[in-house]
Amino acid sequence: MSAVVEVRDLTKVYRVFKKEPGLAGAVKGLFSRRYEEVRAADAVSFQIQEGEFVGFLGPNGAGKTTVLKMLSGLLNPTSGSASVLGFTPWARENAFKRQFSLLMGQKNALWWDLPARESLELNRAIYEIPEAQYREVVGSLTELLGVRDKLDTIVRELSLGERMKMELISALLHRPRVLFLDEPTIGLDVVSQKKVREFLRDYNVRHRIVTVLTSHYMGDIEELCARVIIIDHGKLFFDGPLDEITARFAQDKIVAFEFEDQQPERAVPAGCGQLLERTPTSFRLQVPRAEVAEVCRRMFAEYRVKDLEVQETPIEDVIRRLFDERRPAAAEAAA
Repeated sequence: MSAVVEVRDLTKVYRVFKKEPGLAGAVKGLFSRRYEEVRAADAVSFQIQEGEFVGFLGPNGAGKTTVLKMLSGLLNPTSGSASVLGFTPWARENAFKRQFSLLMGQKNALWWDLPARESLELNRAIYEIPEAQYREVVGSLTELLGVRDKLDTIVRELSLGERMKMELISALLHRPRVLFLDEPTIGLDVVSQKKVREFLRDYNVRHRIVTVLTSHYMGDIEELCARVIIIDHGKLFFDGPLDEITARFAQDKIVAFEFEDQQPERAVPAGCGQLLERTPTSFRLQVPRAEVAEVCRRMFAEYRVKDLEVQETPIEDVIRRLFDERRPAAAEAAA
């Protein structure tokens, strides 16, 4: 089965003017300019099959949005190739535009001073969506997202959560087969985030739509994405199951002990890991994976343990540590 999205050595290089400091540098820049190359995407390659929900991760400036913009046809690459639904995105063919959507959480896709209903009507006209299909899609999606009573509200008067739900409806109005989501839950409260996540999960399963999600909220990724692609400094360095990140890169586990008696000054035996949290009746320790069994044995021998829980290191902490470790190496390689 051929991939819906196929990317091969996709590269985007920008020439950035480097101004020298001070007035002299400004004057010099009028006559002689020095540029340096910035690789926003550097030989990125991956494939995505029909129905996959893929997390696209990386720190700020990693190149995530640049890749999504190239796959949406908004940017031309410097080199490499990409195919989305059999189309070259930057050729911008109308048949391609009718089959994908790009939703950016920090950009407004709806008209600010119009009621949401009229904004959706404008998109219906742009995509030439049949009236019956339009009514069916808007009716079902507004019901699922709980915003049917907000259709006649001016967009700028909607709450952030309500506006993002309307943006989602707008993005799905023409029933795309590929959906690119760039920080769709940014700034939303916990309740709105949960509602949007549930909707995206159900929609993906029901319609077998390819969904690529970038987010700094690891809750989004953990709840929605079985597979993640991680990019840093424009280079792809991981592509696989989310669970594999913990298995490959998490060197520690979190071990929580609850004791039968209270001892406010209870000490952690030497060599039993790093203390993360202490109460009169409990410890939370960060313990190297290979030493968990030995630490448990020593704690049971030392104290009257009532309960024990072993947890994986939160995926957010693992990825943050990965990025922190890679930055010095990447900076050294660039130098």
